[in-house]
Amino acid sequence: MFKYFLGNSPKWFKISMIAFLIINIPVYYASPTVAAWLIIGEFIFTLAMALKCYPLQSGGLLAIEVLALGLTSPHKAYEEVDHNLEVILLLMFMVAAIYFMKPLLMYIFSKVFIKVKNKTVLSLFFVIIAAVLSAFLDALTVTAVLISVAVGFYGVYHKIHSSAEDYDKDGILDRKELSGETLEQFRSFLRSLVMHGVVGTALGGVCTLVGEPQNLLIGERLGWDFIEFFKQMAPITIPVLFAGLLTTVVLESTKIFDFGAKLPNIAARIIKNYTEEEDAKRSHKEKMGLIIQAIAGILLIIGLALHIAPVGFIGLALIILQTAFMGITDEHQIGPAFEEALPFTGLLVVFFVIVAMIHDQHLFAPVIHWVLDQPRESQAGLFYLANGALSAISDNVFVATVYIGEVEAAFKQGVIDRTHFEHLATAINTGTNLPSVATPNGQAAFLFLLTSSLAPLINLSYGKMVKMALPYTIVLGGVGYIMVKLML
Repeated sequence: MFKYFLGNSPKWFKISMIAFLIINIPVYYASPTVAAWLIIGEFIFTLAMALKCYPLQSGGLLAIEVLALGLTSPHKAYEEVDHNLEVILLLMFMVAAIYFMKPLLMYIFSKVFIKVKNKTVLSLFFVIIAAVLSAFLDALTVTAVLISVAVGFYGVYHKIHSSAEDYDKDGILDRKELSGETLEQFRSFLRSLVMHGVVGTALGGVCTLVGEPQNLLIGERLGWDFIEFFKQMAPITIPVLFAGLLTTVVLESTKIFDFGAKLPNIAARIIKNYTEEEDAKRSHKEKMGLIIQAIAGILLIIGLALHIAPVGFIGLALIILQTAFMGITDEHQIGPAFEEALPFTGLLVVFFVIVAMIHDQHLFAPVIHWVLDQPRESQAGLFYLANGALSAISDNVFVATVYIGEVEAAFKQGVIDRTHFEHLATAINTGTNLPSVATPNGQAAFLFLLTSSLAPLINLSYGKMVKMALPYTIVLGGVGYIMVKLML
């Protein structure tokens, strides 16, 4: 039985998990508070080891143990889920709705890829487009599109590299020219472009109510709609956005931290020919599909801006409209749209079990009270730093859920007023979104990229991702902290 425990994860990880589950029991009978803190440390460990084993299984076992030991109750966990139902609906329906818009998104990215020749300008376009799309859609879905575009172009290059003679109509291709240094340069080009793109998802995702799951979670606690959320975050997020764009220009100009590689001329010719062939082959039905998806995108922006319905309902409406008008009526064609988000939705419910334990055991209350005992002008900065540090090593949704719950409790108890509550909520949101780009553990989009089929193709390892993200971490985190201190 234990042979299959946690699948193909390393033996040391399996032993660690068994030890955690066993040790927690005697510790609980000695001190439930100590056991609860121990479980939080173990849960953060499972998040940090997400590349070895998806946290739904390892973290879920800890959540089951929490319920079995009585550190919280299923009813309290359900209350947390019920309180954050809109976030779950966002993940279930909005991500699925964007799945049907992928052809349009890939068309946009592909055209930008081909039309823009200057690498610095192209990188800026990728950051800006990813940021804008993530502000209205979902960072995970935008990252999925980036991955699909890069995998598609790499596949075309590799196919022609493998059979250069079959594709060499004009006698311009040389298999040797496609190998070695040219191939490595092409990989480096794609690697830097995709990294710019995923950073763009963080820059845009922090700005709006639907950009990241924790944004909606925080916005719901404050009663902010889409416009109000943007206005509250703008004093921090807009300067950070411009700082991020400037960082992109500097990295591409100086070619440091593995950025700056240009698209080889022969690769540019191959991809240009490929996109022209794809455009020529596009059927009337596919062209109409792109128009319908564009209309759905416009309706999405209008629906979010006017807050005509909960975000999840808007997503469900877009699923219905797109599939109906594109003729997608088979259940098996619709099902895959939900596959991307449901594992993370399950993990989010596990988060809520751990959060319920934290609330029931009052674990973070002393920390929150200590921060609130500090001078008022320094509290937002302290929250920003604490959230940023924890988000970098664990998961920003989990961290935001814990902190906003504790701050909301302080507000309801009259410890802080409404204005200060809003300031602290802004610090928590920006703190969990910006410094968390430091590692794949903090940002779901980064983790998604690292575990995708693209990562080995472009030689993107955990260490390389951390290295490439470092300048962005310093700039985004640093500028965010400065603006929190100045504006809040």
